[in-house]
Amino acid sequence: MYLYHYYDKRSGPFKSLTMVCEKEAYEIQERLKVQRPDSMCAKRDDDYILKRRRCEEILKREFLKKGGIIEIDSPYYMVVEHSPWLDTWYEQGAYIKIPITEFDTRKISFTYGDSMPTFSPLVDDEKEYRKQIYTYDEILRIIDKYGLAQDWNNDGRYGPERYIEAHVWYDIPADIYAGQL
Repeated sequence: MYLYHYYDKRSGPFKSLTMVCEKEAYEIQERLKVQRPDSMCAKRDDDYILKRRRCEEILKREFLKKGGIIEIDSPYYMVVEHSPWLDTWYEQGAYIKIPITEFDTRKISFTYGDSMPTFSPLVDDEKEYRKQIYTYDEILRIIDKYGLAQDWNNDGRYGPERYIEAHVWYDIPADIYAGQL
């Protein structure tokens, strides 16, 4: 298994609006809308940062309940295996592919699908993986049961789950791979 991190070459990898203060996050979001109008990030609504921070609080709380280890306030976002859809998000897109064996899996949580719709009150289809966070061993069982979401729903026709999101709650190996570009 590999984890992929998608990003715009101009910004570099392993950046997140929730890793900076709120004021700076909003300034960056507004610049992206002007400078990169064709990117998916430019299409986010004005309260995206607030929603993302709320979602991260849920992720932290639920992962800690499962015994997960959290070393940083905001995770690095990755996905399980290649996502053709995420490959289209950036005007100058790139990705980093890292084998799962390079990670301490006790410090990674997973959602089957993007965490925002997974925990959104607007998505209420009663699928077993809604409102759920998974440890590494748990996500392996969910993958065995449902497969990779990008294999059966890359176009989003069957719901919001288009990939499996991984939340890396520590700085290694992100720092190592960021320097190897």
